[in-house]
Amino acid sequence: MEVHEDASSVILPDSELGTTAPSLRFSKTCLKNVFSVILLFIYLLLMAVAVFLVYQTISDFREKLKHPVMSVSYKEVSLYDAPGIAFYPGKARLLSCKHHYYDHIPPLINPGQPGDIECTTRRINYTDPFTNQTMKYALVVQGPRDVKKKELVFLQFHLNETDQDFSAIDYLLFSSFQEFINSPEKAEFMKDCESSYSSWKFSGGFRTWVKMSLVKTKEEDGSETVEFKQETSVVNYIDQRTQPRSDQLFFVVFEWKDPFIQTVQDIITANPWNMIALLCGIFLALFKAADFAKLSVKWMIKIRKRHLKRRSQVMNHIN
Repeated sequence: MEVHEDASSVILPDSELGTTAPSLRFSKTCLKNVFSVILLFIYLLLMAVAVFLVYQTISDFREKLKHPVMSVSYKEVSLYDAPGIAFYPGKARLLSCKHHYYDHIPPLINPGQPGDIECTTRRINYTDPFTNQTMKYALVVQGPRDVKKKELVFLQFHLNETDQDFSAIDYLLFSSFQEFINSPEKAEFMKDCESSYSSWKFSGGFRTWVKMSLVKTKEEDGSETVEFKQETSVVNYIDQRTQPRSDQLFFVVFEWKDPFIQTVQDIITANPWNMIALLCGIFLALFKAADFAKLSVKWMIKIRKRHLKRRSQVMNHIN
């Protein structure tokens, strides 16, 4: 009897140990599976974020391509290329034209009388580019160059009599007087200028002071267009001639405003290399996440098979 009791007392702890060991293994396996599933969901979430970043990056790049940013730069010069000033005086006559410096214009001597014409001028006739029927007469004058010395061109026109209520002279500015001189077809050159540039007016009985600035615009195809901006100030002319007259005097001054040429161009801020680098990093993260998810799934399947195998072994042992 004692031997039986000892044998039963020895067998009982073995049976308890056999029942607790599988439960411990099952709990550890379950925790590992849960942890793997959590990691898998985390990496799936990271993959979704990476896909969204790819989509957002491509969308931003396309949006920046469609809407370039305007860039403005300034280049300082001491000498401009002398512009051309085309006047359309009609019945008015050029009395004098002189170059002065440092914003100083000496007092007028015998206003209304012919004076010195010290400017380079050309006279040309051409057909109106908009009607192709009307002949136009233009007086082309070389503009100022030396902006450091504040060079200016002072012109005086005289209109003997007019049947109009208001008197004015039209003019337009183009970028290079030398190009006009070198052009073999000056009439076609002037027609192109009139089609491309805006025209302005200055009135009789006033001294109109025009300060010019140059704006260059670079187009997408690489071409460059030139535009003049003007600031105009008008001063009344006090006619001190003794006898009353019905004629009109026109005074106009042209000067550069500042030594800076403004350049305007559209710049695409989207950098393809930055986008390519970002996409490479995102795709690398996607591949790593996919690889980890694949390994995690294989490991879970392996653990599951091992658990099922051990369970079947335990069931066989019990049977």
